[in-house]
Amino acid sequence: MTCSEQVIHPDPITHKQENDPEVVMIRKSLTALALVAAAPLASAQTVSMCVFDVIGANGDFYNMAKDYALEMKSHGVDFQLKPYTDEGVAVGDFNAGQCDAVAATDLRTRPFNRFTGSISAVGAIPTYDNLKTLLATLAQPKAAPLMKQNGYEVLGIIPVGAGYLFVNDRSIDTAGELAGKRMATLDYQKDAIHMVNFVKATVVPSDITNFAGKFNNGSVDTAYAPAFAYEALELYKGIGDKGGVVDYPLAQLTMQIIARDGVLDEKTAQQSREVAWNMFPQAMNLIKKQESAIPDDVWIRIPEKDIRGYQEMFRQNRLEMRDGKNGAPDVYDPKMLGLLSKIRCASNPSAAECTAANRE
Repeated sequence: MTCSEQVIHPDPITHKQENDPEVVMIRKSLTALALVAAAPLASAQTVSMCVFDVIGANGDFYNMAKDYALEMKSHGVDFQLKPYTDEGVAVGDFNAGQCDAVAATDLRTRPFNRFTGSISAVGAIPTYDNLKTLLATLAQPKAAPLMKQNGYEVLGIIPVGAGYLFVNDRSIDTAGELAGKRMATLDYQKDAIHMVNFVKATVVPSDITNFAGKFNNGSVDTAYAPAFAYEALELYKGIGDKGGVVDYPLAQLTMQIIARDGVLDEKTAQQSREVAWNMFPQAMNLIKKQESAIPDDVWIRIPEKDIRGYQEMFRQNRLEMRDGKNGAPDVYDPKMLGLLSKIRCASNPSAAECTAANRE
């Protein structure tokens, strides 16, 4: 066969057959099937989403957002993701209309929804079992009205991990030892600033892009972050030979997906929240892997008697920041604090707070 020769594949349906009623019916059926198969793709709603991950497109949490987006395709939504390594820029672009939705930590999304933004209230969720109970509750349809505030809607909540105190000196293992120490504090996190002032430490204004560098180069004595920062942000450099990670969850951080109200219809928005909730096991596997990557001898264990004291200290501070008293910022949502109190007391009914006169 020469290069100029054309290979013609025989048509299984001959000219004589093309008007055959049975053949016509088969062709119509195949056309209908093709249209049905293409319908979901043709009608998929495109939604742009700014996604924060301090590592960027190669980060674990950006990959979680990709898994979420993949699952949402089966619900008729095609999320177009755009990675950001600066959380402030991601939220800023969302505010400017550059994205229909944003995925960022609740520390940044609190202005959009104070209720879900209070999940990270200091000391309010001491265990991952408590967190699981909370997120399962919030994923229920009856919680949907609480997902809407100020013209925005929460489309999903995914755990990022407990926030721990990283210190450059293992002697910093009590609240008293924090007095006078320099603490890298996110300048937009009013509750953290209040707590730092409460323990008489020194606030060193920082943001998500530079707090790790300040800790690693010795500009601050302590920093607050989830376990992933130990390796991903190289906080082990700031810990050095004398420091450690205080083994007490100061707060539970979450990634929250926020969209303008009406971007998704009510049914799809609820499906979105359920998709995010179903990712809880995947997120926890990742978090436990990150926590186990911190060597055992780096963790600073806290005596039980000290933990009880911290829990009461944090509770009093949460009440102040719920009510805006004693100079505290009015940042925590009363409904969320009440729900978290019920969850804690259901799992630990003998706790002192569960019989306190001034309950959350």
